[in-house]
Amino acid sequence: MTKKKTISDRLWISDIIRLFFPNVCYACGEALMEQEEVICLDCHFKLPRTGFHTHQENMISQIFWGRVLLHSATSFLFFNKGGNVQRLMHALKYKGHKQVGVYLGKLFGQALKESELFNKADMIVPVPLHPKKQYRRGFNQSEVIAKGMEASLGIPVSTDNLVRLSYTSSQTKKARYNRWENVKGVFKVKDANAFKAKHLILVDDVLTTGATLEACSLPLLEIPGTKVSVATLAYAQA
Repeated sequence: MTKKKTISDRLWISDIIRLFFPNVCYACGEALMEQEEVICLDCHFKLPRTGFHTHQENMISQIFWGRVLLHSATSFLFFNKGGNVQRLMHALKYKGHKQVGVYLGKLFGQALKESELFNKADMIVPVPLHPKKQYRRGFNQSEVIAKGMEASLGIPVSTDNLVRLSYTSSQTKKARYNRWENVKGVFKVKDANAFKAKHLILVDDVLTTGATLEACSLPLLEIPGTKVSVATLAYAQA
């Protein structure tokens, strides 16, 4: 049995368990105690936090060096195939368990609240989905995460000013250059004045090559006085 199939089987078994026993941890599948929410305390404390938000120059900001001039950049968790973060992202993105995104977004926001690089921002901007893809999925996972962050940070979320102009295919299996070609020029700001001279936190679910976030940042940075910081829930090394 291949590793890929083993991971797939574990996710499938987790989905079956949750179907019959819904009050279980979305990461490990164990029953939740009365005071626990979304994930158990053990999984909560074992979340692979990066700590990148405390340093302006870190592994995430380096991804964008020479590509786009960001104020700061961070990812909350490390994403490893077969790990708890993958299971949590699977539950959110493909199974529609939005409470996972809100919960993790709140944790992320609590961490960013302690960072002067992020806690004085003016607005949170989730990476938009094309309306066709959002209709098919039923929600935008980045927006769900951003709403959780808003609850902890007290910074408002803008969901309709940065828009995606065209439908693009999935980035998952594309090489670095092809990812950039896939999203180049597909984002637009409808009302530049709403973002003028603002510090924006651009939010996405998982960072791999940074192509989508770069494409989003470029039209935002054309607005006079605007600063952009990037914050993703997880980081998966390309």
